[in-house]
Amino acid sequence: MSPWRRRAERLAAALPRSRLHPAAAAWAERRPAREGWAVAFSGGADSLALLLLLWALWPARRRRLRALHFDHRLRGRASRADAAFCARVCRGLGVPLTAGAWARPDAAAGEAGARAARFDFFRREMRRRGLRALWLGHQQDDIAESMLMRLARGSGAAGLAAPRPLQAGPDGARIRPLLGLKKAELAAALRAAGAPWREDETNAGDAFLRNRIRRRVLPAWRRASAGRDALGGAALARELLEEDDDALEAWAAAAARFGARGELPLARVRGLPRAVLRRILRRWLDRHGRSPHLSRPGFELLLAALQRGRESCQSLGPGGFAVIRAGCLRFSRGNR
Repeated sequence: MSPWRRRAERLAAALPRSRLHPAAAAWAERRPAREGWAVAFSGGADSLALLLLLWALWPARRRRLRALHFDHRLRGRASRADAAFCARVCRGLGVPLTAGAWARPDAAAGEAGARAARFDFFRREMRRRGLRALWLGHQQDDIAESMLMRLARGSGAAGLAAPRPLQAGPDGARIRPLLGLKKAELAAALRAAGAPWREDETNAGDAFLRNRIRRRVLPAWRRASAGRDALGGAALARELLEEDDDALEAWAAAAARFGARGELPLARVRGLPRAVLRRILRRWLDRHGRSPHLSRPGFELLLAALQRGRESCQSLGPGGFAVIRAGCLRFSRGNR
């Protein structure tokens, strides 16, 4: 048996299926036997632990696993060494690896630009290979970091409920089974299993907001929590916010009955809570392809007009208007 297979089995003995997020584990059990799974694999501790656990805990799936590695080409030799490490791990496990690289690396694009390029690669490869599930190695520290980042920009329940253990999308499902584990737990389990991993030295810098939160804010927050499990608390809050958001989305879906031309009769939404009306308005904007064109203040202005039900006309960007008239919210190419 190869060293990486032994390490995977030792890691799975320390972190059995019962330690994974129950929603993710239950999802895996329900999937068809012939379904292929893609695993985002950077070579870091989280993604390495994920790949090893999937290989060890679902042995019947081993031939259906494929690792995806994306080189952002921003770290020179270190990036190439990451790719070489991932290739060695995958050879040891017998898991095929598909590697991609950023065609036009752009450090100025920042964290969001790098993430967009990475997920574009994932989507292309999954579509090309007929894969409908992407496994991601987010853990409890990521929950707290994401929550603090999103609080800083005023996110609601949907944003604060991320990252979710299960996330459906047009390109397939995204599954995050490690959300019940802290990064320190994963690192300790990997060390005990004798499994080395790659460290991204940019994580030690302050160039990105996530790094600053990780290095400065989270340690201070955990110290200030006076013995409480701050990361566990953030994870529990995320679960509760997901429940709330799912309930409000279900309510909005049931109430959002649009007409043949996409109009929204106000009588159907009169008296609904603002949180539900907010979600219905987002659905209406998405239906007409106008969400990207409306600023946050513009959205709040339109929401207030919808709640009042008074006649109004508001621009939705190039060549489009939201018109409230005769008891309906309509999309118009003109302002009438």
